[in-house]
Amino acid sequence: MRKLLYLLIIFSVFSACAQKNDSKKITQSQEKTKNIMDISKLNETVKNAFEAWQNGNAEVFTSYFTSDVKLYDDGSPRDFKKFVKEACGHEKFMSIEKIENEGKDIYGEFHTESWGDFKTYFKFSLNKEGKFDKLEIGQAN
Repeated sequence: MRKLLYLLIIFSVFSACAQKNDSKKITQSQEKTKNIMDISKLNETVKNAFEAWQNGNAEVFTSYFTSDVKLYDDGSPRDFKKFVKEACGHEKFMSIEKIENEGKDIYGEFHTESWGDFKTYFKFSLNKEGKFDKLEIGQAN
């Protein structure tokens, strides 16, 4: 009986030692899904519009723009209202890589349902009244 108990204890010790610790894998995976972006350097109006975009709130997003806003996609004119209707809530920044032009230009990794992930930019132009009268978007290098 003693031998059997001794063998059972030895087997249990080896079994416990052979188990893998996957806690690091879980932590790394969780970190990849967290998309905490530092937006503190954004212009205040850009920050508000950006947050509305990220949250898929088209009504709030468009409230920061003039009624005759100009949209340029890789330099080509595009219908702003149609773009917002089609993209807001379906496309968003996954990360911010840099912020320029006094916090009005955002560069980062962007996710779309139709085109996948790619680097992009949003460049906001403020008028004297504090509304955006131009938005330039496009694929970044």
